[in-house]
Amino acid sequence: MAASVHTVHFFKTFQFEAGQKIHIIDGPRRGDWLVVEVDATHVTLQCPISKKQFRWPLFCYFSETKTDTVWPAAE
Repeated sequence: MAASVHTVHFFKTFQFEAGQKIHIIDGPRRGDWLVVEVDATHVTLQCPISKKQFRWPLFCYFSETKTDTVWPAAE
């Protein structure tokens, strides 16, 4: 199949760093958070209001949409 030009959505794992202030736009964890700790598999977030902390498996992704992209991409 020959590649052709399309609108393509790109996703990559978000690289959390302790001290970051983040805002999750939607989903069950939506809202403002402070990144407290990060390891290879989990992130600990703190609510800036209640100060409660939650440790979750890494879950956030950054996305970008590009137009005029060749798809499928050559590997």
